[in-house]
Amino acid sequence: MNRRGHPQTQGIGMTSQRTRARMVERLRKEGISDEGVLAALGAVPRHLFVEEALASRAYDDDALPIGFSQTISQPYVVALMIQALRAGGHVLGKVLEVGTGCGYQAAVLAQLATEVYSIERIAPLLAKARANLRGLRLSNLRLKHADGNLGLPEAAPFDSIILAAAARQLPQALLQQLAPGGRMILPFGASAQVLRLVERTRSGYGETTLDAVRFVPMLTGVE
Repeated sequence: MNRRGHPQTQGIGMTSQRTRARMVERLRKEGISDEGVLAALGAVPRHLFVEEALASRAYDDDALPIGFSQTISQPYVVALMIQALRAGGHVLGKVLEVGTGCGYQAAVLAQLATEVYSIERIAPLLAKARANLRGLRLSNLRLKHADGNLGLPEAAPFDSIILAAAARQLPQALLQQLAPGGRMILPFGASAQVLRLVERTRSGYGETTLDAVRFVPMLTGVE
């Protein structure tokens, strides 16, 4: 039996499907209106992506530590970013995620996208993500140990790009790997961060500033 049918995946008590459903209802009340995004978050067992000691908090709307000075983003922010990418009927298509972390957001994206390529610069964290994701059997998800600032040119262009770390300037390699008509969403800034949505048009790139957020900074190189 794979983990889809295993009690660990289904969850019990504070990690149960009922608790996950309550999280979805809370997100709906907080303004997440994309039913596809809500269904995707409802389908992914977030408790599998946090330490066992934190499992009872998995469906709270909090960022939680995952080791290596990194965090799993709060469900609202994951939902908000993906909803912004899909707004107006935009199809996620082929997605590049920069910052795999524990693998949770990649699993949510895989519910909605044709293909997901996810990059992580910290090798032991990527290994943890692989272990977290293995039982979910997501055939459209590919993980890569690489410097996210450089993107993944061998798989470009991408219809959608999503960053899970804050950039101080728009990464030029990622802009170039965005397909015409594609969208990129990223936390932007240093001490004061905002979400920025970038759209590639025929004449260049358009930008829209969204909510204030707080993410770990985007670093260069690999570990």
